[in-house]
Amino acid sequence: MFPTIYDFGTVNLFGFSFPLAIHSFGFMLVVAFYTTYFILNNDLKKLNYDENLASDLIFWAAFGGVVGSKVYHLLENLDQVFQDPIGMIFSGSGLVFLGGLIGGTIAVTIILNKNKLPWLEFADIVAPLLILGYGIGRIGCFLVGDDYGTPTGLPWGMSFPNGLPPSTTSVFSLYFPWIDISKYNPGLLKVHPTQLYETIISIIIFFYLYNKRKSVKIKGSLFFLYLILAGFERFFVEFIRTNEKYFLDILSGAQIISLIMISIGILFLFRPINEKSKQSM
Repeated sequence: MFPTIYDFGTVNLFGFSFPLAIHSFGFMLVVAFYTTYFILNNDLKKLNYDENLASDLIFWAAFGGVVGSKVYHLLENLDQVFQDPIGMIFSGSGLVFLGGLIGGTIAVTIILNKNKLPWLEFADIVAPLLILGYGIGRIGCFLVGDDYGTPTGLPWGMSFPNGLPPSTTSVFSLYFPWIDISKYNPGLLKVHPTQLYETIISIIIFFYLYNKRKSVKIKGSLFFLYLILAGFERFFVEFIRTNEKYFLDILSGAQIISLIMISIGILFLFRPINEKSKQSM
């Protein structure tokens, strides 16, 4: 794949020398950041909100998302944390979406409370952008060769010889011993490009939610619908991802959280808060 878009080599600046490169994952995060900012800023202008509000929300959502995803990753891999706490905490890996959703939600809630803004109304505004940002970020995972799926013989299966880690039988035996690869020949494996699956599904969900904004009657209903759709998306994709199944050897930690997301979404869709949203959306 293409983990590095452009390598500037060693750069000398003010007497300091350091390697400088544009990495594809970081680049796609920037694309996700500015894409969601542009759409949110445009929507908030139509609703006559402060022009600085969009940048504040996106910044703190990103900050809270990174912190939350990192904490979630550390909690999921406590054995590795005990072995190498500094390396695990400061590594560039471990940006887990579900932890990011929790962290980003907490950060945005603090900003909304600080500005005395309605949480449910803004949850509806940002709901489509959450899944869009996630889908764009998954392109970065694909380019890096990270978060791919289980081995497959399907025609669209893809190999990641330079992935993080490479999709080889030796890597699967070492890092994913719970996955049966006995029927595959030693060497490079073709796997499900689950990153692209999630990107495609996320974009479809984004357009569906974004087009439903004008028909929102109950505040929060669009956000809770997002929880249901995003939860189902992640729940089913997890069956062909490499994550270990902890619960009854059937479900992964991400699937448990996905079920919680779906349950919360269904609960509040069928028992909504009886408060009509602004018709200006």
